[in-house]
Amino acid sequence: MRARAALLTLLGAAAVVSPAAAEPIFLARQYARCTTCHYSPTGGGLLTPYGRSLTREELSTMRGKSHGQAGATGPAQGEEGFLFGALGDTLGPVSVGIDLRPGHLDVRFPGGDDKRDLLMNADIAAAYQGHRWTVYGELGRQPFATGTRVDSWEHWLQYQTAGGLGIRAGRFLPAYGIRFADHTAFNRRPLGLDTLDQVYGLELSSSTDRHLLQVMASPGRADSIVHDDGRKAFNASGRFQYDVSPRTVLVASGLYRDKSDLEPSGGSGGLALGFALFRRLTIWTQGDVQFEKGSAGAAYVLVNETSFEAFRGVWLKVSPQWITDFGDTSGGTFRLALEANLLPRTHWNLDLSHYHDRGRSNGIVVKTTLLQLHLYL
Repeated sequence: MRARAALLTLLGAAAVVSPAAAEPIFLARQYARCTTCHYSPTGGGLLTPYGRSLTREELSTMRGKSHGQAGATGPAQGEEGFLFGALGDTLGPVSVGIDLRPGHLDVRFPGGDDKRDLLMNADIAAAYQGHRWTVYGELGRQPFATGTRVDSWEHWLQYQTAGGLGIRAGRFLPAYGIRFADHTAFNRRPLGLDTLDQVYGLELSSSTDRHLLQVMASPGRADSIVHDDGRKAFNASGRFQYDVSPRTVLVASGLYRDKSDLEPSGGSGGLALGFALFRRLTIWTQGDVQFEKGSAGAAYVLVNETSFEAFRGVWLKVSPQWITDFGDTSGGTFRLALEANLLPRTHWNLDLSHYHDRGRSNGIVVKTTLLQLHLYL
């Protein structure tokens, strides 16, 4: 029964992955802020015109052709543009992107296995940016055990002053720690930051060349507010990032959730350190402590991700991860994740991940292999 429960958890996590997840590996290229490439201050989602240009100029194995210019305020043109630049500059200040993720999942557990083909994401996102305002929205499908659901998972409005002060309101994921491009969100699920744990909230931010501060308050998870599932509760979070150098970043985060009809109050706090020894190597480590009212003790999450670019556009990753149970540091799960991330050409991303999960108290082993093609148009 425990092996079956582990299998169902992995299947659910692998089937519901975040669209266009952020890639902290690019700290090696001196990109320390999510907004260098993404519209969202918390990373992931639609790429900015500059982010699209970087996929061709800096990140892909084959550069291709471009008729645009990195850093242009309008939509990216040329091969890296929307629909491979077929629309040119007809969209004006509006950026549009389509995200498709077909994949194959293979899970092996004691006494059996499970193999299936999945369309994990099919989303469209659009953004307008001008006069210091940003309007952002996504619409797409997500597969669930009860069927496929089409919804807008993220939509918000933001204003940024010339002095670096910002305000954002809408539906988004709270800013917390490092948003690793782990397609199962293994280390974020225990913190209540799974790929669909967006909130309806208000975020204030302050940004300079060396630091980024983000503070959020919310009446609860977006789905809990909309569907009244009994988990609606006040949320508050804070994240502070200090750029020690262009390739060294320190992040401190905190999260609090009040009690709901179904869950006790609780929260988490954590520290993360990322550094790049040279242009092809990035190392991130994050540790979090969780607390929950009524629990015998704290729970802990520890993640390391070491990424090496073996060849231009070919990244190899090793990530040991520990998750403990509340009040039992000997329980929980140890995961060793191995990943090959290939970026052959702008718009194309092929990813092969293998997860080796072992229960620390019962020794049960579940092995998961996920092959996915990420096509962003």
